[in-house]
Amino acid sequence: MPKMKTHKSTSKRFRRTKGGKGKLVRTRAGQGHLRRKKRDSRKRRFYQTKVVTQAGLRNRVRRLLPGKSSLDIRQVPGDEAQLEAEEKQEA
Repeated sequence: MPKMKTHKSTSKRFRRTKGGKGKLVRTRAGQGHLRRKKRDSRKRRFYQTKVVTQAGLRNRVRRLLPGKSSLDIRQVPGDEAQLEAEEKQEA
């Protein structure tokens, strides 16, 4: 059976927060162009991430990213080593 492929655009749009909960977050829409006529406060909000709260959307993202059931999306290399070090310190 062939390997399951990751949906690349989904993996670029969503990521998991660091920490115990691992919430699914996304960037805000509307920052592509026409920024001159937008208020400064509105433009500042574009830099904040938004937590995905809809269960249906979380399930769709999980389906588009096979093999990432715990939503390990775009993990930084070296996170595994850091997690192992933290686990050793706790033990």
